[in-house]
Amino acid sequence: MINLNSVTFGNNSPFVLLAGPCVVENKEITFSTAEKIKEITTKLNIPFVFKSSYKKANRTNLNSFTGLGDDEALKILEDVKYSLNVPIVTDVHSIEEINKAAKVADILQIPAFLCRQTELLIAAGKSGKIINVKKGQFLAPEDMKHAAEKIESTGNSNILLTERGTTFGYHNLVVDMRSLVIMRSLGYPVVMDATHSVQMPSSGDVTGGNPIFIPYLAKAAAAVGIDALFLEVHPNPTKALSDAASQLRLDNLEKLLLDVKKIDNITKQTI
Repeated sequence: MINLNSVTFGNNSPFVLLAGPCVVENKEITFSTAEKIKEITTKLNIPFVFKSSYKKANRTNLNSFTGLGDDEALKILEDVKYSLNVPIVTDVHSIEEINKAAKVADILQIPAFLCRQTELLIAAGKSGKIINVKKGQFLAPEDMKHAAEKIESTGNSNILLTERGTTFGYHNLVVDMRSLVIMRSLGYPVVMDATHSVQMPSSGDVTGGNPIFIPYLAKAAAAVGIDALFLEVHPNPTKALSDAASQLRLDNLEKLLLDVKKIDNITKQTI
Protein backbone atom coordinates (compact mmCIF):
# COMPACT_ATOMS: atom_id res chain seq x y z
CA MET A 1 0.00 0.00 0.00
CA ILE A 2 1.21 3.52 -0.85
CA ASN A 3 -0.26 6.71 0.56
CA LEU A 4 -0.06 10.05 -1.24
CA ASN A 5 -1.86 12.70 0.78
CA SER A 6 -5.47 11.45 0.73
CA VAL A 7 -4.82 9.03 -2.16
CA THR A 8 -4.18 5.34 -1.44
CA PHE A 9 -2.73 2.85 -3.93
CA GLY A 10 -3.33 -0.80 -3.10
CA ASN A 11 -4.76 -2.60 -0.07
CA ASN A 12 -7.97 -3.25 -1.99
CA SER A 13 -8.70 0.50 -2.09
CA PRO A 14 -10.74 2.00 -4.94
CA PHE A 15 -8.72 2.55 -8.10
CA VAL A 16 -6.82 5.82 -8.55
CA LEU A 17 -7.01 7.71 -11.85
CA LEU A 18 -3.76 8.99 -13.36
CA ALA A 19 -4.88 11.14 -16.27
CA GLY A 20 -4.19 14.17 -18.42
CA PRO A 21 -2.81 15.18 -21.81
CA CYS A 22 0.23 13.29 -23.06
CA VAL A 23 2.44 16.38 -22.97
CA VAL A 24 2.17 19.94 -21.65
CA GLU A 25 1.22 21.71 -24.89
CA ASN A 26 0.31 25.07 -23.38
CA LYS A 27 -1.20 26.48 -20.21
CA GLU A 28 -4.78 26.72 -21.54
CA ILE A 29 -5.17 23.07 -22.59
CA THR A 30 -3.34 21.79 -19.54
CA PHE A 31 -5.47 23.75 -17.06
CA SER A 32 -8.81 23.24 -18.79
CA THR A 33 -8.23 19.49 -19.04
CA ALA A 34 -7.10 19.23 -15.43
CA GLU A 35 -10.10 21.24 -14.24
CA LYS A 36 -12.55 19.05 -16.16
CA ILE A 37 -10.98 15.80 -14.96
CA LYS A 38 -11.04 17.03 -11.38
CA GLU A 39 -14.70 18.01 -11.76
CA ILE A 40 -15.56 14.53 -13.04
CA THR A 41 -13.51 12.64 -10.46
CA THR A 42 -14.86 14.75 -7.60
CA LYS A 43 -18.41 14.02 -8.79
CA LEU A 44 -17.66 10.28 -9.00
CA ASN A 45 -15.52 10.20 -5.85
CA ILE A 46 -12.48 8.80 -7.68
CA PRO A 47 -8.98 9.67 -6.40
CA PHE A 48 -7.14 11.67 -9.07
CA VAL A 49 -3.50 12.36 -9.94
CA PHE A 50 -2.89 14.70 -12.88
CA LYS A 51 -0.53 13.33 -15.54
CA SER A 52 1.30 15.24 -18.23
CA SER A 53 4.86 14.98 -19.50
CA TYR A 54 6.83 18.21 -19.25
CA LYS A 55 9.01 16.93 -22.08
CA LYS A 56 8.85 14.07 -24.57
CA ALA A 57 12.21 12.44 -25.13
CA ASN A 58 10.92 9.35 -26.97
CA ARG A 59 9.51 10.46 -30.31
CA THR A 60 9.29 8.54 -33.57
CA ASN A 61 9.99 11.52 -35.80
CA LEU A 62 12.91 13.92 -35.43
CA ASN A 63 10.55 16.85 -36.08
CA SER A 64 7.87 15.85 -33.56
CA PHE A 65 6.98 18.19 -30.69
CA THR A 66 9.10 17.52 -27.61
CA GLY A 67 7.88 20.26 -25.28
CA LEU A 68 7.64 23.95 -24.48
CA GLY A 69 10.91 23.90 -22.58
CA ASP A 70 11.51 22.25 -19.23
CA ASP A 71 11.15 25.29 -16.97
CA GLU A 72 7.99 26.61 -18.62
CA ALA A 73 6.27 23.23 -18.67
CA LEU A 74 7.19 22.41 -15.07
CA LYS A 75 5.89 25.81 -13.98
CA ILE A 76 2.53 25.02 -15.63
CA LEU A 77 2.40 21.68 -13.80
CA GLU A 78 3.28 23.40 -10.54
CA ASP A 79 0.45 25.90 -11.08
CA VAL A 80 -2.00 23.07 -11.74
CA LYS A 81 -0.82 21.26 -8.62
CA TYR A 82 -1.39 24.16 -6.25
CA SER A 83 -4.32 25.87 -7.98
CA LEU A 84 -6.39 22.69 -8.21
CA ASN A 85 -4.87 20.87 -5.21
CA VAL A 86 -4.04 17.72 -7.19
CA PRO A 87 -0.90 15.54 -7.11
CA ILE A 88 1.27 15.41 -10.23
CA VAL A 89 2.91 12.55 -12.12
CA THR A 90 5.39 13.22 -14.92
CA ASP A 91 8.08 11.33 -16.84
CA VAL A 92 11.82 11.53 -16.29
CA HIS A 93 14.27 10.33 -18.91
CA SER A 94 17.69 10.99 -17.43
CA ILE A 95 19.42 11.32 -14.07
CA GLU A 96 19.90 15.04 -14.71
CA GLU A 97 16.13 15.61 -14.90
CA ILE A 98 15.23 14.06 -11.58
CA ASN A 99 15.94 16.84 -9.07
CA LYS A 100 14.14 19.45 -11.15
CA ALA A 101 11.10 17.26 -11.83
CA ALA A 102 10.92 16.07 -8.21
CA LYS A 103 10.42 19.63 -7.00
CA VAL A 104 7.03 19.59 -8.74
CA ALA A 105 5.99 15.96 -9.20
CA ASP A 106 4.64 13.69 -6.49
CA ILE A 107 5.20 10.64 -8.68
CA LEU A 108 8.15 10.22 -11.02
CA GLN A 109 7.39 7.98 -13.98
CA ILE A 110 9.98 5.81 -15.74
CA PRO A 111 9.05 5.35 -19.41
CA ALA A 112 8.77 1.80 -20.70
CA PHE A 113 11.81 2.06 -22.96
CA LEU A 114 13.93 3.03 -19.93
CA CYS A 115 12.70 0.52 -17.36
CA ARG A 116 16.02 -1.37 -17.35
CA GLN A 117 18.24 1.71 -16.94
CA THR A 118 19.88 0.93 -13.61
CA GLU A 119 21.35 4.37 -12.90
CA LEU A 120 18.07 6.10 -13.74
CA LEU A 121 16.04 3.79 -11.49
CA ILE A 122 18.45 4.22 -8.59
CA ALA A 123 18.55 8.00 -8.96
CA ALA A 124 14.75 8.11 -9.10
CA GLY A 125 14.54 5.96 -5.98
CA LYS A 126 16.87 8.30 -4.12
CA SER A 127 14.49 11.18 -4.77
CA GLY A 128 12.14 9.71 -2.16
CA LYS A 129 9.19 10.17 -4.50
CA ILE A 130 6.72 7.48 -5.52
CA ILE A 131 8.15 5.82 -8.63
CA ASN A 132 5.86 4.49 -11.36
CA VAL A 133 7.75 2.10 -13.63
CA LYS A 134 6.16 1.24 -16.95
CA LYS A 135 6.79 -2.32 -18.05
CA GLY A 136 8.88 -2.38 -21.20
CA GLN A 137 7.19 -3.67 -24.32
CA PHE A 138 10.03 -6.21 -24.43
CA LEU A 139 9.73 -7.55 -20.86
CA ALA A 140 7.88 -10.42 -19.25
CA PRO A 141 5.89 -9.18 -16.25
CA GLU A 142 7.90 -11.24 -13.76
CA ASP A 143 11.07 -9.47 -14.94
CA MET A 144 9.78 -6.22 -13.45
CA LYS A 145 11.02 -7.49 -10.09
CA HIS A 146 14.51 -6.43 -11.17
CA ALA A 147 13.44 -2.84 -11.82
CA ALA A 148 11.70 -2.74 -8.45
CA GLU A 149 14.73 -4.19 -6.67
CA LYS A 150 16.95 -1.44 -8.10
CA ILE A 151 14.63 1.21 -6.65
CA GLU A 152 14.25 -0.63 -3.36
CA SER A 153 18.04 -0.72 -3.00
CA THR A 154 17.82 3.01 -2.20
CA GLY A 155 15.42 2.38 0.70
CA ASN A 156 12.44 3.56 -1.33
CA SER A 157 9.65 0.98 -1.53
CA ASN A 158 6.99 3.36 -2.88
CA ILE A 159 6.78 1.69 -6.27
CA LEU A 160 3.99 1.30 -8.83
CA LEU A 161 4.23 -1.11 -11.77
CA THR A 162 2.37 -0.32 -14.98
CA GLU A 163 1.17 -2.56 -17.80
CA ARG A 164 1.18 -0.83 -21.21
CA GLY A 165 1.21 -3.62 -23.77
CA THR A 166 3.79 -6.01 -25.18
CA THR A 167 5.32 -5.93 -28.65
CA PHE A 168 3.60 -8.39 -30.96
CA GLY A 169 5.44 -8.53 -34.27
CA TYR A 170 5.92 -5.19 -35.98
CA HIS A 171 3.80 -2.10 -35.30
CA ASN A 172 1.47 -3.76 -32.83
CA LEU A 173 0.99 -4.22 -29.09
CA VAL A 174 -1.11 -6.71 -27.18
CA VAL A 175 -2.09 -6.75 -23.52
CA ASP A 176 -1.75 -9.94 -21.53
CA MET A 177 -4.03 -9.36 -18.54
CA ARG A 178 -2.08 -12.00 -16.63
CA SER A 179 0.65 -9.33 -16.34
CA LEU A 180 -1.43 -7.45 -13.78
CA VAL A 181 -1.76 -10.54 -11.61
CA ILE A 182 1.92 -11.43 -11.93
CA MET A 183 3.20 -7.93 -11.18
CA ARG A 184 0.89 -7.55 -8.19
CA SER A 185 2.28 -10.85 -6.86
CA LEU A 186 5.67 -9.11 -6.69
CA GLY A 187 4.23 -7.00 -3.88
CA TYR A 188 3.51 -3.66 -5.56
CA PRO A 189 0.33 -1.85 -6.61
CA VAL A 190 -0.38 -2.26 -10.32
CA VAL A 191 -1.52 0.28 -12.88
CA MET A 192 -3.22 -0.30 -16.24
CA ASP A 193 -2.25 2.11 -19.00
CA ALA A 194 -5.19 1.75 -21.35
CA THR A 195 -4.05 4.40 -23.82
CA HIS A 196 -0.43 3.54 -24.65
CA SER A 197 -1.61 -0.06 -24.91
CA VAL A 198 -3.63 0.78 -28.03
CA GLN A 199 -0.68 2.33 -29.85
CA MET A 200 0.66 1.07 -33.15
CA PRO A 201 4.34 2.01 -32.74
CA SER A 202 6.20 3.68 -35.58
CA SER A 203 3.42 3.32 -38.12
CA GLY A 204 4.96 5.45 -40.83
CA ASP A 205 6.34 8.78 -39.64
CA VAL A 206 4.39 8.80 -36.36
CA THR A 207 3.03 6.34 -33.83
CA GLY A 208 -0.49 5.29 -34.72
CA GLY A 209 -3.19 3.75 -32.58
CA ASN A 210 -6.65 2.25 -32.18
CA PRO A 211 -8.38 4.35 -29.50
CA ILE A 212 -11.64 2.44 -30.02
CA PHE A 213 -10.13 -0.26 -27.78
CA ILE A 214 -9.35 2.03 -24.81
CA PRO A 215 -12.66 1.39 -22.97
CA TYR A 216 -12.44 -2.36 -23.49
CA LEU A 217 -8.92 -2.61 -22.10
CA ALA A 218 -9.73 -0.35 -19.15
CA LYS A 219 -12.80 -2.37 -18.20
CA ALA A 220 -11.09 -5.71 -18.72
CA ALA A 221 -8.22 -4.61 -16.46
CA ALA A 222 -10.66 -3.48 -13.78
CA ALA A 223 -12.23 -6.94 -13.89
CA VAL A 224 -8.81 -8.52 -13.32
CA GLY A 225 -8.03 -6.06 -10.54
CA ILE A 226 -6.03 -2.82 -10.66
CA ASP A 227 -4.88 -0.26 -8.14
CA ALA A 228 -4.80 2.59 -10.64
CA LEU A 229 -5.92 3.39 -14.18
CA PHE A 230 -3.67 5.48 -16.43
CA LEU A 231 -5.32 7.39 -19.27
CA GLU A 232 -3.97 10.07 -21.56
CA VAL A 233 -6.90 12.40 -22.11
CA HIS A 234 -7.22 15.35 -24.48
CA PRO A 235 -10.12 17.65 -25.44
CA ASN A 236 -9.37 17.05 -29.12
CA PRO A 237 -7.01 14.09 -29.57
CA THR A 238 -6.65 14.46 -33.33
CA LYS A 239 -5.10 17.91 -32.74
CA ALA A 240 -2.83 16.76 -29.90
CA LEU A 241 0.88 17.47 -30.32
CA SER A 242 1.83 14.00 -29.05
CA ASP A 243 0.07 10.61 -29.15
CA ALA A 244 -2.77 12.02 -31.22
CA ALA A 245 -3.85 8.52 -32.28
CA SER A 246 -4.10 6.99 -28.82
CA GLN A 247 -5.55 9.53 -26.39
CA LEU A 248 -9.07 9.35 -24.99
CA ARG A 249 -11.38 12.21 -25.90
CA LEU A 250 -12.16 14.20 -22.76
CA ASP A 251 -15.89 14.10 -23.53
CA ASN A 252 -15.81 10.30 -23.20
CA LEU A 253 -14.06 10.17 -19.85
CA GLU A 254 -17.00 10.32 -17.44
CA LYS A 255 -18.88 7.43 -19.04
CA LEU A 256 -15.78 5.26 -19.03
CA LEU A 257 -14.99 6.03 -15.40
CA LEU A 258 -18.55 5.17 -14.38
CA ASP A 259 -18.19 1.77 -16.04
CA VAL A 260 -14.74 1.12 -14.58
CA LYS A 261 -15.88 2.14 -11.10
CA LYS A 262 -18.77 -0.34 -11.20
CA ILE A 263 -16.44 -3.16 -12.24
CA ASP A 264 -13.79 -2.11 -9.71
CA ASN A 265 -16.36 -2.25 -6.91
CA ILE A 266 -17.47 -5.74 -7.89
CA THR A 267 -13.92 -7.03 -8.33
CA LYS A 268 -12.72 -5.76 -4.97
CA GLN A 269 -15.66 -7.29 -3.16
CA THR A 270 -14.44 -10.69 -4.34
CA ILE A 271 -10.64 -10.33 -4.09
